[in-house]
Amino acid sequence: MSDTSLRGKVAVIGIGLSAVGKVPGRSPLSLAAEAASKALADAGLDKSKVDGVLSSHAFASPFHRFSVAFSEYFGIRPTFSNTLQVSGATAATMFGIGAAAIHGGLAKVVLLTAADSLMTGLTPDLALRSLTESRDQQYEMPFGIPVANTFAMTAHRHMKEFGTTPEQLAEVAVVHRRHAARTPGAQQTTPISSADVLNSPMVTTPYHKLDCSLISDGGAAFVLTSAEHAQELGIEKPVYILGCGECYTHEHIFLMPSLTMTGAVESSQRAYAMAGYGPTDMDVAGIYDCFTGTVIMMLEDLGFCRKGEGGPFVADGQMSYGGQIPSNTHGGLLSFAHSGMPGSLFHFHEVIAQLRGQCGARQVEGAELGLVHSLGAGFATNATTVLGTRGAL
Repeated sequence: MSDTSLRGKVAVIGIGLSAVGKVPGRSPLSLAAEAASKALADAGLDKSKVDGVLSSHAFASPFHRFSVAFSEYFGIRPTFSNTLQVSGATAATMFGIGAAAIHGGLAKVVLLTAADSLMTGLTPDLALRSLTESRDQQYEMPFGIPVANTFAMTAHRHMKEFGTTPEQLAEVAVVHRRHAARTPGAQQTTPISSADVLNSPMVTTPYHKLDCSLISDGGAAFVLTSAEHAQELGIEKPVYILGCGECYTHEHIFLMPSLTMTGAVESSQRAYAMAGYGPTDMDVAGIYDCFTGTVIMMLEDLGFCRKGEGGPFVADGQMSYGGQIPSNTHGGLLSFAHSGMPGSLFHFHEVIAQLRGQCGARQVEGAELGLVHSLGAGFATNATTVLGTRGAL
């Protein structure tokens, strides 16, 4: 492996979550600060040790430079800072860029933190408008096409090409809700059946309400440093960033190269190659689940099953405990919480906690290697991260 590879060079030494779900009276900055304080306490570090901050944009916040506004709010003065925006893929890019900054000497301790208050900070009309206005102003916004419709198009094509059924889509939601029932603080824990999903109101065909992710408040934070510094600090069980990969295939849905194969193929292959492991080596996964069909396509494109076999894979129980790849064991965006661009950070928190063996009743026994995949904008942006407790080879 090349000296320039990030494999095992950077460790995650602290993780933190804010309250999630419906959290009234709290700004995105406040939620991000809560998560950051918990992550630093988990790492055993004072905030004065942080010299790098990465964050994402928040829809319910007026700050375009959220990382800078956060630093002022939190009382720190970093010498490396950026606010990233590649839609839902932003979470995984934060880990890659944070690791690169540390490996390149731009910072010693990087704090990743992001939050939003989509549930209580925006009215439903404003939430929909923010998603719609994120589309192209010339070709897509005039027709009122929100992000949900673009994902629905891909699901329709997958169903037509491979025979994926509404029942298989519904099973994705059922599995996530079952996982959330084991997770303290999850937004939705009431058990649901496939019939419940199929009988819930139609949002945009083929997606019913329970096929769609939640709208939530909440944030997460992580502390990154070099593997050497983690050892100097006496961190008992650091989780290492082993591989990172990204891929950006299009901006407009009508220019998506394929409606059934995404940039996750490329991003995951890059992450696997850097890590030196493949999909069959993964013990646990966090897979972006904005819609049920998204999960089915990602299980295929990330290499956990063949293209077109994602529906039967889920129906056979392969993404839950005892299956090939336990995924979204916290309940995911479908049942734990989804606060917009920070949403996939909840996947990172869960996978890292699993690798640390801290998940109690939902623990995946013996988990040592994990994958998190983040995506957004109608599959336009894809980013994959491989994490593990094994360090560098």
